[in-house]
Amino acid sequence: MASTLSRPGRVAKLPPRERILDAAEELFQRDGIRQVGVQAIADKAETTKMAIYRHFETKDALVAEWLRIVAADYQAAFDRVETEYPDRPEEQILGLARFIAGGLPAISYRGCPFINSLAELPDRLHPARQVIEDHKARQTRRLIDMCTKAQMPDPEQAAAEITFALEGAQVSTQNGSIDQTGDRLMKIVEGIVDRHCSHPERPQGG
Repeated sequence: MASTLSRPGRVAKLPPRERILDAAEELFQRDGIRQVGVQAIADKAETTKMAIYRHFETKDALVAEWLRIVAADYQAAFDRVETEYPDRPEEQILGLARFIAGGLPAISYRGCPFINSLAELPDRLHPARQVIEDHKARQTRRLIDMCTKAQMPDPEQAAAEITFALEGAQVSTQNGSIDQTGDRLMKIVEGIVDRHCSHPERPQGG
């Protein structure tokens, strides 16, 4: 639930490290990683550059930690649907789709932090890119596991199709190419789940 405090009041209540991360998130989302300097983060966090470097060795380390927090929010969505729909993997998958659909309005004007970050960080060895790649691999494994538990004949293919739909909806929302992306996303994912969970017998003979 969003805080009712104004930003200055909220920032004043945060510990220094969290205040720095809060400021970095706001600036990175709004202006991009490369456009935001450490001094701008210090100013927004109402602290000093020296204080930032006491908590984060480099700006790259700060970017990576911010993305770990973003990734943790997505992993928490997996945890929530597994708790909410125990032993109901199809509903878990649809719950994930609803989570993504619910976040699309924010993406429409701020963009997906992972997509934006990847565009700005071409070096595959950058620590932030490694955070994103590790997160995506873990997300894929968890989705394949859900598809397996749903007894889909080809869980990897099903997970790939669902991933294409989820990530495609975010990109289409960000660039404004498709309207009603949330509703359309849910219909697409429902169709994928229905198709892969239907196990028609192959016709015998020629």
